[in-house]
Amino acid sequence: MPLKVLDATLATFDGVFEKFRAESPKNKANFVLFLADADPSTNVSWCPDCVRAEPVIYKKLEASSDDIALLRAYVGDRPTWRTPQHPWRVDGRFSLKGVPTLIRWENDAIKGRLEDHEAHLDHKIASLLNGN
Repeated sequence: MPLKVLDATLATFDGVFEKFRAESPKNKANFVLFLADADPSTNVSWCPDCVRAEPVIYKKLEASSDDIALLRAYVGDRPTWRTPQHPWRVDGRFSLKGVPTLIRWENDAIKGRLEDHEAHLDHKIASLLNGN
């Protein structure tokens, strides 16, 4: 199966990210997708941009014949994410500003990224997938 998906929360991220990093040389492309958690009352993400972008991102990555790894990192509920000191906002590796954010991870660093306002755009996802 070309697309391998790993899921992480704030609590599990460090361990899952280490596994992701260790396996990354085996893949043609590696992505980290930072997303909002689902609202427990609706089972739908509290983030409308995430709801819009997720199906487009998955469709594009699943259509590739290459081996691709996708780490879905869930930022938490809305109050957790809105905190200025959210761990992934202040983490120098990621410096998140919004969700969803799709990052191409290569050679243990960010190779490219799509921010919340562009993560749903098919042509931008294709460009990131192709390493541009």
